[in-house]
Amino acid sequence: MFDMQEPGYGPGASMHDTLPPSSPRQGFLPQEYRQASKGELDQRIRTAKAALGERLVILGHFYQRDEVVQYADFVGDSFQLANAARTRPLAEFIVFCGVHFMAETADMLSRPDQAVVLPNLAAGCSMADMADLDSVKDCWEELTEVLGDAPDGAGRQPVVPVTYMNSSAALKGFCGEHGGIVCTSSNATEVLKWALARGQRALFFPDQHLGRNTGKAIGIPLEQMPLWDPSRQLGGSDALTLQRSRVILWHGFCSVHKRFTVNQIAAARQRFPEVRVIVHPECPMPVVDAADASGSTDYITKAIAAAPTGSTFAIGTEINLVQRLANQYPQHKIFCLDSVVCPCSTMYRIHPSYLAWVLEALNRGEVLNRITVPEQIAKPSRIALERMLSLKPESKPESRIESPVASL
Repeated sequence: MFDMQEPGYGPGASMHDTLPPSSPRQGFLPQEYRQASKGELDQRIRTAKAALGERLVILGHFYQRDEVVQYADFVGDSFQLANAARTRPLAEFIVFCGVHFMAETADMLSRPDQAVVLPNLAAGCSMADMADLDSVKDCWEELTEVLGDAPDGAGRQPVVPVTYMNSSAALKGFCGEHGGIVCTSSNATEVLKWALARGQRALFFPDQHLGRNTGKAIGIPLEQMPLWDPSRQLGGSDALTLQRSRVILWHGFCSVHKRFTVNQIAAARQRFPEVRVIVHPECPMPVVDAADASGSTDYITKAIAAAPTGSTFAIGTEINLVQRLANQYPQHKIFCLDSVVCPCSTMYRIHPSYLAWVLEALNRGEVLNRITVPEQIAKPSRIALERMLSLKPESKPESRIESPVASL
């Protein structure tokens, strides 16, 4: 059944997220797909996928629902998947079962003759929408008025912009044009060190929590990491505080990861004294501090895979990944810190009915929901992405792309 005909996905973390006016809008899905049964959708998807053969590659994010992930050729995080598409040179169509910024990145890293398709245009990211280009430009102008634009005696610029992968192509392009860089949750430490070697301070957006947790981990005092609220003059700060800053944090967050609390960790430890608590670095700082470890989705997956049989894990990240790991590793006890189901609502907007719709259209020669980044944005964005790619995480195994067989 189509989701609108079901009760929904419960009182989850981001179910009330709304799309900003500038976000793409998904048109009406034909009734035949809305009313199709699960069995019918499964048959139609598999038939369309088989007919397209090597002309098609389907990418599925870790947070995607299992009903969609089962059709993916690759499962991973956003940047892993964008690079995974490069391993299928014969693919004319890249169907990205994720959210909008992920499809943009895939388009920028793919060949011009490859079409990137997002099955549901309403699958955005509330965090990414918290930092728009106009607001970042306004911030940059205000910072320039306070901090100037001349390098110091060591040749460091006043500010180096750093954007999280969870941001629009326009913001990646802004970073590329202003000597900045992109980061992921896996390499945020290396990226922030890179930025601070070239700048007196970094402007980190859109996720304040990843920026704060990363800055703290490399020894930056909290008082040198002021929060920038784009709705207030000087971000709600003052000139002296900004001059003394090392990292300026944008007022953004992930609505899923902000749900996790220290009390949830305490309850898990009380119930299971031997539990190992691992949370995503998008969680608030007190939660990361109270956990045993924090890391990206890939880190969490590898930590569980390497654990001795019979381990107990409480995980602070999106529920689809947690449940998938619990099914994949039945020798462990794995549960989500939040007892209330906490899906990423925008990721949840990719339903099998939309996947069937776009795949059958491709078989008819019609490309629906193509995501295209204009070259004037893509060119500087690639510069920021290439700067990130040049950095290698220290003392960490290389990230790997997981096949759906290993991930389910």
